Amino acid sequence: MSASLVETVDIEAPVAVTWALWSDVSRWPSFLSHVRLVEPLDERRFAWQLSLPGADKNFVAELTEVIPEDRIAWQTTEGVHHAGVVTFHRLSDTSSRVTLQIEYDPKGFVEHIGALTNLDSTLANYDLGEFQKLAETTAAG
Repeated sequence: MSASLVETVDIEAPVAVTWALWSDVSRWPSFLSHVRLVEPLDERRFAWQLSLPGADKNFVAELTEVIPEDRIAWQTTEGVHHAGVVTFHRLSDTSSRVTLQIEYDPKGFVEHIGALTNLDSTLANYDLGEFQKLAETTAAG
């Protein structure tokens, strides 16, 4: 069974700011609540350590598409099956929309429950809210 989620947030920050923050891998643990560590392996591959309810996960993901101030796409190459894309949309000179789309293959009881109960979507929505706060604070500073 494959699962997917799509979450969107409007942010009072220009696309240049939202793009710069999201494309900086070192910042991911500050707004992705389940991410403990993201370590670059080379220009396109990253080792992830996640702490999820009921399970810790490690995997390697590879960037499959990077278009500055437009989109970042990835897929896993080792560990869990997971692929996604984050897109950045200009709403005005001072605001933008960020959309996160993820497709994954839940394994085990806890992950299936997360997919079935929309817990995964709730977590993604929370993380986008954290990203919104970071981007709006950065833009205001």
